[in-house]
Amino acid sequence: MDHLVYTAMAGASRTLEQQSVISNNLANVNTTGFRKQLSMYQAVPIVGRAGEQQTRASTAVSTPGSNMTQGAMAETGAPLDLAIKGDGWFAVQTPEGEAYTRAGDLMINPDNLLVTATGLPVLSADNQTIEVPERGSITFSDDGTITALGAGDNPRDIQVLGELKLANPDVAALQRTDDGLFRLADGQPAPADPNVRIAQGFLEKSNVSPAESMVGLIANARRFELQMKMIQDASSNAERANGILSSNG
Repeated sequence: MDHLVYTAMAGASRTLEQQSVISNNLANVNTTGFRKQLSMYQAVPIVGRAGEQQTRASTAVSTPGSNMTQGAMAETGAPLDLAIKGDGWFAVQTPEGEAYTRAGDLMINPDNLLVTATGLPVLSADNQTIEVPERGSITFSDDGTITALGAGDNPRDIQVLGELKLANPDVAALQRTDDGLFRLADGQPAPADPNVRIAQGFLEKSNVSPAESMVGLIANARRFELQMKMIQDASSNAERANGILSSNG
C-alpha cells in the first residue's frame, strides 16, 4: 500500500488529538480561572535506511502547553471570591502535594477550613491550611492578608488569621496535570511572592474565546475529512493498480 496512507493517517491522528484539546477548552469556557490548553503539531521528514525521504512527511506534537494570558475580571461582590491581578497563583494542598490554580471562588468547609470550590484546602504563606472563625466575616487585603471578625464580636477585636500563599513561579516550569491544576515539573513547592496582588469580590473568567474555539473545531473537522479523502484515494489507486496487474497476468 502507498506510503501516502500512513502519512495521511498520522495527520488524521494529530488532528483528532487537537480536536480533543479544543473540545476541552470549549467545555471550560465558563470555568473560573481556566487557562486555554494549546496543542500544536508540525510536519517532520521521514528518514529511512536510504536517508531522508524527500517526498514523504509525517507529523509530531510540538511544544504543547497553555495560554497564560489573564482572563477577564468579573465583579461578584462575594467576600470569598478572589481574583489575582496580573501574574501569580493561589497555592492549594492536594494528596499529591502543592498545586496552583487561578480559580479564586473559595468556600468554608464543615471543618471551618478555607477551601477551593472543589474542596482543596487553600495554603497560607507558611504552608499551612487556613482555619476561620465559625460564622465570622472574612476580609482579604490586596497582599493576601486575611482578617476575620467573629459573629457578635466588637469591631476592635478583629483577628489576623494569616496570609494567603500567593506564588509566581516561572510559567515555563509549570505543567498542567489531569486534575486541571498546575504543578512545578520538579515537584517542589514554589516560594510565596510578596508582589502578587489580589482583588476581593472579583473572579477571573476563563481565557478561552468561544468564537475562536468554534472556528478551530470547524477547521479541524475539514482537515480530518481531507485526510480521510487522501486515504480513500490511495486505497482506490491501489485497487485499480492491482486490477491492472491481475488483467495483465
